[in-house]
Amino acid sequence: MAMFEKILIANRGEIACRIIRSCRRLGIRTVAVYSEADAGAQHVRQADEAWPIGGPRPADSYLRGDAILEVAIRSGAQAIHPGYGFLSENADFADAVEAAGLAFIGPGAASMRKMGSKAGAKELMHAAGVPVVPGYTGQDQSLNTLSREAARIGFPLMIKAAHGGGGKGMRIVHRLDDFAAQLESCQREAANAFGKDRVLLERYIGSPRHIEIQVFADRHGNTLHLNERECSAQRRYQKVLEEAPSPFLTPELRQQMGDAAVQAARAIDYVNAGTVEFIVAPDGTFYFMEINTRLQVEHPVTEMTTGLDLVEWQLRVAAGEPMPLGQAQIAQRGHAIEVRLYAEDPEAGFLPGSGKLEQLDLPAPDAHVRIDAGVVQGDTVSIFYDPMIAKLIVWDEDRPRALARLADALRQCDVVGPKSNIAFLERLARHPAVVEGRIDTGYLDRHLDEFIGVTEPDAAVVMAAAAAHLLMQEAQARADAQANSDPGSPWALADGWRLGHAGRRPLVFLFREHTLSLQAQGHAGDYRIDFDGHTHEVHQAKLTGDVLSLRIDQQARRYQVRPQGDRLCLHDGQQRWSLAPVAAYRRAASADAGSDDRVRAPMPGRVVVVKAKVGDTVSAGQELLVMEAMKMELALKAPRAGVVKETRAASGDFVDADSVLVTLE
Repeated sequence: MAMFEKILIANRGEIACRIIRSCRRLGIRTVAVYSEADAGAQHVRQADEAWPIGGPRPADSYLRGDAILEVAIRSGAQAIHPGYGFLSENADFADAVEAAGLAFIGPGAASMRKMGSKAGAKELMHAAGVPVVPGYTGQDQSLNTLSREAARIGFPLMIKAAHGGGGKGMRIVHRLDDFAAQLESCQREAANAFGKDRVLLERYIGSPRHIEIQVFADRHGNTLHLNERECSAQRRYQKVLEEAPSPFLTPELRQQMGDAAVQAARAIDYVNAGTVEFIVAPDGTFYFMEINTRLQVEHPVTEMTTGLDLVEWQLRVAAGEPMPLGQAQIAQRGHAIEVRLYAEDPEAGFLPGSGKLEQLDLPAPDAHVRIDAGVVQGDTVSIFYDPMIAKLIVWDEDRPRALARLADALRQCDVVGPKSNIAFLERLARHPAVVEGRIDTGYLDRHLDEFIGVTEPDAAVVMAAAAAHLLMQEAQARADAQANSDPGSPWALADGWRLGHAGRRPLVFLFREHTLSLQAQGHAGDYRIDFDGHTHEVHQAKLTGDVLSLRIDQQARRYQVRPQGDRLCLHDGQQRWSLAPVAAYRRAASADAGSDDRVRAPMPGRVVVVKAKVGDTVSAGQELLVMEAMKMELALKAPRAGVVKETRAASGDFVDADSVLVTLE
């Protein structure tokens, strides 16, 4: 079969843009599809042509296989690339594509169906001799049977949605008394995310590593692996940092796991790209978890360490060609790390965000830094899809250098608009558990306080630097106004205060939602800053471009200073501080935060279930509603004890941010 001339990309965001890049290099024309919310999205702008397929909700657009297939036929595409997510692991869609005479760029539907159920997959792998975690995968899903099996397996144990992935529909249960409630929550989440509520039970492996093997197979009988990726840095089963190679694996263990992954792929007659995921105990014992029958979000780290384009391999295999290389020719060079920049607020439980990207600063791509993004400055992070802004991937000759590259790349990142997880990623990248390569899948959940809300020992020094920067900027503005002889300038006013005057001036900043008051005096780069009962002497402050250099209490300091809307970001090369002058704080504080009588929607989304009704007596912290937004469930709880006066939403309703959903008497 000849290489395709035109393909349709049945996805959006950064993966659609990434596929377009490979196709453009191969001379393949691309067709994008888009929802109403994505009419101006980057994948639409970058593709050779783009077609609308429906409303903003995935169910009305990107999950409509019939609409996508119709566009493929009308546009003259010979193949469909599903990316990841949406229809990428939908066997019925793959069948429909093949039935229409088009190529599906992924595995066959039969292989998908074998892996579509985690329970069935475990049974199949066990029969093929691939190690699996002990547990229960039976058809009987009654509470009595599942409770009995849970008691047999022992605690702690894991409840998993039998259909799906991405961390959805998973719960760790530590006591039998908690099992029924956790099971109900898991089943509801699984039904909402995957349309099926079947679960399986597994023995929970303590302090495990999550290591996955990239596999590839063609239609000529060749199956191989492209080495491993470690994804042990996770929060609630969502991968946060991925790297290759794994700092945990020995050469012998790498060989064993690679062989097992190839064996697993052959057991289901696999073709094209896939990922075999393993959980690895501290002693190196490994167990099969699942096969993701698609390209993975973290595939760039494999590309960076092998020098291969996995999308090109997918296209060639789907076109009937053999794989370009054999197992012995797969090289692994250097070390690569990937993190994902999200519009989310780690300080508020990683609440996903949305809104316009007023400012988006990312490092310039080069041989060491790669950016995979589906948005640019000025674009909007939609409420309807995953709030990823970009994937940041770095490479260097070894792991310490790659970690240093990551820290430097993150230092250059800024997001103004929705809140982001950049500061969280910076703490993660320099944390000893990551630097020393000993993080396990539960570490972040157990020690989240080490990454969020950390008390900075240099806060007073940073405040002094911020005050000096503000005073220097004002002095420059005064000098510019005087040079322009503008009689309307406030600097031309003959009032009683000047920067060079010996008098003290109050300054107020917002820092991590706290107001901090200072007293400042001085001029020309020399200042005295009084803060929190202590006096700090600032000397020889100088601003060169965006770099502030100064001496604070006789110690030399250097900060990169960047504006973030009406805030200011100071970065010392390791960590960042974001501060807002008092004017910006007062604007933020003026918004109505609600009262203890109302439960508001923290963000736009859909109400999944309403658990309270008018007249109910509720206790403080009791769950009243469950919302779904940005691919996650949010439990909304009573702010105090009381009686429900009114409910203003029903299951299935879409609500705006700050909408009042429940009121108390």
